[in-house]
Amino acid sequence: MNTIQCIGFQVAGVAAGLKKNGRNDLGLIFSRVPTTAAGVFTQNRVQAAPVVLDRERIKTGVCQAVLVNSGNANCCTGEQGMRDAREMAKLAASALDIPEESVLVASTGVIGQLLPVDKIQKSLPSLVQSLRPDGFMMLAEAIMTTDTVPKVVSRKGTLDGKVFTVTGTAKGAGMIAPNMATMLCFVCTDVGATADQLHHSLSVSVQQSFNRITIDGDTSTNDTALILANGLSGAIIQSPANLVVFQDILNDVLVTLAKMLVKDGEGATKLVEIRVRGAATDRDARKIADTVAGSNLVKTAIFGEDANWGRILAAAGRAGVAFEPERMDIFFNDVLMFSQGSGRGAAVEDEVTKVLKLSEFVITIDLHSGECQTSVWTCDFSVEYVRINADYRS
Repeated sequence: MNTIQCIGFQVAGVAAGLKKNGRNDLGLIFSRVPTTAAGVFTQNRVQAAPVVLDRERIKTGVCQAVLVNSGNANCCTGEQGMRDAREMAKLAASALDIPEESVLVASTGVIGQLLPVDKIQKSLPSLVQSLRPDGFMMLAEAIMTTDTVPKVVSRKGTLDGKVFTVTGTAKGAGMIAPNMATMLCFVCTDVGATADQLHHSLSVSVQQSFNRITIDGDTSTNDTALILANGLSGAIIQSPANLVVFQDILNDVLVTLAKMLVKDGEGATKLVEIRVRGAATDRDARKIADTVAGSNLVKTAIFGEDANWGRILAAAGRAGVAFEPERMDIFFNDVLMFSQGSGRGAAVEDEVTKVLKLSEFVITIDLHSGECQTSVWTCDFSVEYVRINADYRS
């Protein structure tokens, strides 16, 4: 079992029969003491029942457990879906002997099918019995849908001489586009913090991580990112300097998870950073980076290892940002492919082709229009992506 732990937290994952493949599909996070909590959720106007429930409950800033399932999104299921989300929380509260209002829930999977709550009820005893401090990998496996590998990241920091831990897990290989939060993510920390501090830090980290990735341009109905802090390490955020230290650690965890999501994107074979620099404003840099990262023509060229800089230039040109193409430079890693309004010839294209064969690389667009810059992460668009999504429900 993985040795990743976070003081006071126990986690687990079991197979409840919600997935057709028989793999783990029900996960639980439990803190031995109530935690402060914060969350950010999908901006899709269509929102799943667990998102609606969590949005209401997170207002208290208190949580002690999170019950999550994969294999079923419990979305577009009407009043029954809300009853099922509440029943899911109620069952977990009863099994853990904690207040029902201190349980949050999350679901991911197929939209439009009623949640088989009876299977969850039958599996809860074994799920609770499976709780363990080092069970984060079991939880990560239980929340996977089309992901191919579980994703867990843990980092340590120090506040006023006391060590704290931040451990996060995330899932998401499809329906991924920057618009918070483009997946499910659960973060546990043994630091002491207020709900307001957590919400601020989580919002900042999400903007720097999950809101800077794209796989296919779709934003899910179930996107949820939660952070729970129980304070059991003795480290407490009690000054602006403390908050900066915690923010840096949380950023590291979430950015690492975000890159892992893109790298494991449906059918993906390459992780690509789109870096825009020399922009007049941060907004200009971000608009160009997002447009290039989300371009299907750019993504298919990356998959085909085709040094087609024209597609990058065209995508940047439709981003709604004023710039002079004759001043723009386009690099693949450190190879300058486009400069002074034209490509740099066949020999340079051969060097770029070598870069495109790597599993990870950076495309840099320098506008030479200002001092602002940004980065987003994307992946290639492969035939396998189409195959996976053509028969997802079956």
